[in-house]
Amino acid sequence: MKTNILHITFGSVLLLFLACKSGEQREKAIIQQDTIPVKVVSLVEEDTDAEIITSGYFTTNDETILSFKNGGVINRIYVKEGDRITKGQLLASVNPTEIGSQVEQVQLSLQKAQRDYDRANKLFKDSVATLEQLQNAKTALDVAKQQIQSAKFNEGYTSIRATRNGYVLKKLANDGQIVGPGTPVLQINGASEGNWILKVGLSDKQWSDLKVGDRATISSEALSGQVLQAKVSRKSESIDPQSGTFGVELALNEHQVKGLAAGLFGKASIFPSKKQNSFTIPYDALLDGGENEGYVFVTNDNQTAKKVKVQLGAIQKDKISVTGGLENASAVIIAGSAYLTDGSKIKVVK
Repeated sequence: MKTNILHITFGSVLLLFLACKSGEQREKAIIQQDTIPVKVVSLVEEDTDAEIITSGYFTTNDETILSFKNGGVINRIYVKEGDRITKGQLLASVNPTEIGSQVEQVQLSLQKAQRDYDRANKLFKDSVATLEQLQNAKTALDVAKQQIQSAKFNEGYTSIRATRNGYVLKKLANDGQIVGPGTPVLQINGASEGNWILKVGLSDKQWSDLKVGDRATISSEALSGQVLQAKVSRKSESIDPQSGTFGVELALNEHQVKGLAAGLFGKASIFPSKKQNSFTIPYDALLDGGENEGYVFVTNDNQTAKKVKVQLGAIQKDKISVTGGLENASAVIIAGSAYLTDGSKIKVVK
């Protein structure tokens, strides 16, 4: 009887041991399945003249919004969008009836003030009027003279004239429309005199790498393959809340460029004069790449993958320069990234 009990107990222990061993094997198999094989390449920092690739639109540095100094009813707008204009050309006028009436009223007030002063002066000489009365009449006359100057000045601004040679970019109002003082009516630029610039938006890192005077080249499909030389002429001191980028203006070295129009799209390559530390990685390692930034997976222990955001530089045949984001990484994953998420367990294979 005891022998049977021992046999049963030994059998139970054996079954339990085999079950535990089988569970460990299953757990090990699950762990192995969650570990993703990848290939990595070590990162070596290098000094490069990183090229910044960006895009923007052409405009001029003298765009101007024109408006009437005094409100009123627009009598006529004499130009259309795209028209070429010359300095001093009449572009628009407002109905002069109201301002003309104001000028007439002030002129009548001036005549009355002149009569009052002349009368007070005679009475003062005859010792009938006091000095105070004479002085008050003189002050009223001076005020009327100043008012007539102001009215005639406003009368001279019942029309809009071109401030420079150029083109009409936008027509913002129409004949018969009632506008207030300073309401935009026309937008012009000095395109016929050159002064072309390309406005681009850069990340904070790219913005900090540039300085005014850095060299750039610009191309556009509208220029039929022509490459324009330019330089950084201005850096904005605040971020654009709509695009989330920092504005930079590239001024063309050429004074006259045929085929350009305000709003045309252009591509630019900017060459910072300041040396930059960067990394060169295979293009296959890049995920979700945009114009100036993307994502890669890196690892520091060859066991865990980490997804990081990087700033991109020049693109080569099968490689790309990374100017920021890899400073704290020792290796970048170049194969197997499609199966990874941030924090995935990895196994490095040759």
